[in-house]
Amino acid sequence: MTETAAAQLRRILQVIPHLADGEEHELAEIAGTIDTAEETILGDLRSLALRFDDPGGFVEGVQIFLESERVSMVSTHFLRPMRLTSAELRALDLGLAMLRGEQPPEAQGVTERARERLRKVITRLPATDGMPLAASSGSAGGVRELAIVRDALMARRAISISYRRGSATEATERVIHPYAVISARGAWYVAALCAHASELRIFRLDRMERATLLDERFTIPDDFVLDDVLASGRAFLGAVPDQLRVRYTPRVARWIAEREGATPDADGSLTMEYPLADLDWAVRHVLQYGPDAVVLGPEQVRIAVRERLQAMQSSA
Repeated sequence: MTETAAAQLRRILQVIPHLADGEEHELAEIAGTIDTAEETILGDLRSLALRFDDPGGFVEGVQIFLESERVSMVSTHFLRPMRLTSAELRALDLGLAMLRGEQPPEAQGVTERARERLRKVITRLPATDGMPLAASSGSAGGVRELAIVRDALMARRAISISYRRGSATEATERVIHPYAVISARGAWYVAALCAHASELRIFRLDRMERATLLDERFTIPDDFVLDDVLASGRAFLGAVPDQLRVRYTPRVARWIAEREGATPDADGSLTMEYPLADLDWAVRHVLQYGPDAVVLGPEQVRIAVRERLQAMQSSA
């Protein structure tokens, strides 16, 4: 019975948008539109119209007029097919991806299963809009700390963190006042006042080894502007950062181009510019591609890469 009722409901929701213009329609035409037998459609509409258990004061929202071969309807509801568009389905996928990025690992299973079912529906739709089937937000690291930071931000409470910088081997203890949470370039960041340095700093959540909510309260300054800490989709502070220029060989250029939304040069190589506010990040970025990435500037990055390679060679 449950399966039959569900199938009947799906058919009714398909039929109503075709009929709700108030005009008469041939029953055979409607049946052909949703690929269902005329007798079945007729039975569905009769079950919708012929009810004998309506509660007192019930206001009819759908009026159906049935004839032997024609049908018409008056309704202010269900005026479009009850099926999400491709763009709407992808928006749901993006929302679930962002939700998963904020959940602790033990809670991500339900969200991921929902995304899997959603993706199966999307892949059956005609690819008419050219939209890629992909959605992500932030790195998986730091999801527990993200929840604590968001609670601290809402309550205006300080947090104690154990934080390890990219170039450090050990974490240091800090107290910070979070002003904003940022998702940029595949990672979560928090713009916060570092109590020890008395300066506004940017902290990556996946480098927080521990975060603890404190009783200490703070206020966000009136002159704090989030745009001041963002540059080209990355989280930065201070003056306009230098530009890191890197040339990628054809062997890896197409992958970089796809990720950055760029177009390779005629010879297949690709030259990219990135805001440079973290020398350690620049060195790591270049070295991960080995000989396929050449630093074109600035000179301080070239020197830092050379020194890192010499240090690695001497320790080998």
